[in-house]
Amino acid sequence: MAKKKGTALLIIWCEVPEDREEEFNRWYNEEHLPERLSAPGFLSAARYEAVVREPKHLAVYELENLAAMESPEYLKLRQNPTEWSKRMSPEVIGTAFIRNVCEMIYPYGITDEIADSPMAPVLQIARLDLSPDLEPEWNRWYDSVYVPSYETVPGVIRGRRYRTVLGEPKYITMYEHEHEKVSESKDWLSQQTAHPDNDRMRGAMQHAIGSRGIWKKTFEVA
Repeated sequence: MAKKKGTALLIIWCEVPEDREEEFNRWYNEEHLPERLSAPGFLSAARYEAVVREPKHLAVYELENLAAMESPEYLKLRQNPTEWSKRMSPEVIGTAFIRNVCEMIYPYGITDEIADSPMAPVLQIARLDLSPDLEPEWNRWYDSVYVPSYETVPGVIRGRRYRTVLGEPKYITMYEHEHEKVSESKDWLSQQTAHPDNDRMRGAMQHAIGSRGIWKKTFEVA
C-alpha cells in the first residue's frame, strides 16, 4: 500500500474574492491538486474550509520528506504554471495568503498507522512562536505532556508537531479530529489544566493571527 503521510507538509491558507470562488474551487479540485500529486514525494492532499477562525481556504499536502519540494518535477510545475493557474492561483487572486513548508518533530518517526491513514475529516492547527530561552523545556513539555494528553480525548485521531522551514512562525501543531466539535468537549477542555506546567507553558505561546483555527475537509483527491 502506498504511503499517505510522511515527515513534511506543504500548507496553504488564503481568502479569495466571492465572485471568483466557484472557479477557484474547480481549478483547485480538478487541476491543481492532481497536478501537484503527480510530483514525486507528494503522497496525499486535501482541501478544507474554516469552521473556527480564518483564512477560509486551507490546502494540506502530505510529503514524504522535504526533498519533495526540490524535485525537478515539482520545480518544473512551479516554474511553468498552466493558463488556468496563472488566473486562479491563490498567489495571484488570494488575500491573507500563507504558505508554510514544515518538517515533523513529533512524533519522532512515521509509524505504519500514520503512514497508512487518510486525510483527517477535521484539522485543528496552531501556529506558534515563543521566547528562545524557553524552547528546550517547552519542546520537552509539548512532546511528553501536552500532545499526548490531548490524544487521549475521544474524537482526537492524533497530534503532530512541525518546525517551519519556509514561512513563519517557527512551530506548527496539527491535531487530526473526527469532527469539528472535539475541542469543545469537556474532555478536551480539561486537558488545558491537567498538568502543573500547563499554565506556564501555555502562557509562553505566541499565536499567529488565525492560530488555533479549525478546518473541515471539503475535498480529497481519490
